[in-house]
Amino acid sequence: MAAATFYLTAYVITTLGAFGVVSVLSGAERDADSLDDFRGLFWQRPWLAAIMTTALFSLAGIPLTAGFVGKFFVLAASVGALSWLLPLALVVSSAIGLYYYLNLIVTMFREPQTDQLAAVPAPTLSVTGSLVLAALLLLLVWFGVYPAPLLRMIQMAVAGFFETELEIETIKSPVSISQKKCHGQLMLTIR
Repeated sequence: MAAATFYLTAYVITTLGAFGVVSVLSGAERDADSLDDFRGLFWQRPWLAAIMTTALFSLAGIPLTAGFVGKFFVLAASVGALSWLLPLALVVSSAIGLYYYLNLIVTMFREPQTDQLAAVPAPTLSVTGSLVLAALLLLLVWFGVYPAPLLRMIQMAVAGFFETELEIETIKSPVSISQKKCHGQLMLTIR
């Protein structure tokens, strides 16, 4: 449960960062929905390109990002439970996604077209928007390098959730429910 929660937390942070960059690049007339909208982004707005690159690396599960740690925890939990279908699907989908993510990253680092520089004014970004995107970038890298604080917080929340559930069930039902840990897994016994 903690592995899936960590993965979902990393995925939410990553998605917010990626779509935050897309929303900054989108104008009132049209959305940034084609590769041409990202062409030369590194040369025009390097910080946005860095945030988008980090988010795409995290989605692909590249090390030193929160996405990697989340995928690693899910893989470890699946292998520990002797479930091989999920790790296989995760590896295959990550490899397919990496192809598309690298295509976008290469496009962002290409030289912009000369007509593109003159035709499209750079959208402005508020101070608040800049701080939010910077915080998301920091979280992506921080949880990729040092995931322990977030993992501890998730484990305490999950443990608290199960303790609350057990107390409620025990009060409502004459059935006896006990819990114990066996090989790091929470085991529930119903009598």
